[in-house]
Amino acid sequence: MNKIFVWCIALLMLVVSCRQGRVATTAFEGDTLHLKYAENIVIVRDSAVTMVELRNPWGEGVLHRYWLVPKNADFSPSEGTVVRVPLQRSVVFNTAHASLLLMLDADEAIAGVADLKYMLLPEIHRRVNFVDFSTRNASEKPIVDCGDAMNPDIEKIVELDADAILLSPFENSGGYGQLEKLGVPLIECAEYMETSALGRAEWMRFYGLLYGCEVQADSLFAVVEREYFSLSRSEERGARSEKKSILTERLTGSTWYVAGGRSTVARLIADVGGAYAWADDEHSGSLPLSFETVLDKAGDADVWIFNYTGAMPLTRTMLAAEHHGYQAFKAFQTGEIYYVNSLQVPYFEEVSFRPDRLLHDYTILLNPSKQNHQKLRYFQKITP
Repeated sequence: MNKIFVWCIALLMLVVSCRQGRVATTAFEGDTLHLKYAENIVIVRDSAVTMVELRNPWGEGVLHRYWLVPKNADFSPSEGTVVRVPLQRSVVFNTAHASLLLMLDADEAIAGVADLKYMLLPEIHRRVNFVDFSTRNASEKPIVDCGDAMNPDIEKIVELDADAILLSPFENSGGYGQLEKLGVPLIECAEYMETSALGRAEWMRFYGLLYGCEVQADSLFAVVEREYFSLSRSEERGARSEKKSILTERLTGSTWYVAGGRSTVARLIADVGGAYAWADDEHSGSLPLSFETVLDKAGDADVWIFNYTGAMPLTRTMLAAEHHGYQAFKAFQTGEIYYVNSLQVPYFEEVSFRPDRLLHDYTILLNPSKQNHQKLRYFQKITP
């Protein structure tokens, strides 16, 4: 899995509505936890057990049903997966979830990680690379590198005696191979299939229940929600005349994958009043398009943003050498090109659960009056 592939997956990452009251789901009655934005998850609680149902985001029915049960409670459902909570020795496959656990001060429950090379998290790397365990703080626990997420080291995971594995499901993936035979609960982290940034971020409340930090998760989400609306509403009050249009991504091989009109990226742009060429599109994932189609539809976009993972700062000369047709874009000619170097800034680590931080960058990119006195968190401007 290379960085280009990770970026494309992030676009995807980038209807069950929950209400307060008594409900009955699969013969389980309890109080439904009110979720304001997330559409693909239902959480129902009684005094001892919590049922979490994940909607299948690719079709009808249920993706997975979990029963969150205290460690020593006697509970044997007829279907679904029992997860003993709070988790204490989990294996985390995705950098966004590892980052969230750091935000929630629950990272001591990370026993192992996969795809460590893609995690821009110094604390995780430090604990993986403990050399002399006698010199570390007695309360700190080492983390084991479990290899590639697409081909994890099963023996290491078995040795960890993990109480859960957090991984991201994909449509028609064919299952999880040997992981399914371990008897360890597989937590299918499908928040990236939500079509709103706040819906995706709200899944942190589920993860808070898993790790016994429900209060911290609810508190963090309240901050995210408040900051997000503070930014979007301030833009509503701003002068619409100075808003810009935006183009995302660049060619991957011969295909340009742009964010669909119902994607989190498109909705973020809309929330700060920016113009987006595919705003009327009905897809929530990426659209595979030809270069000519993109140039025709969005060649006059004011701002162009994309991911870049090179060791050297990107220049317009380098970009033109990549594809000479880029020079026809308005943003290329004006120099209004901004990129995220995800090898250097924690973009993938943060934006899933802190969309307010990404929205902050968008407000700067799309508003000329803000560019001289506010600092971008993730993006940097291309050099001549």
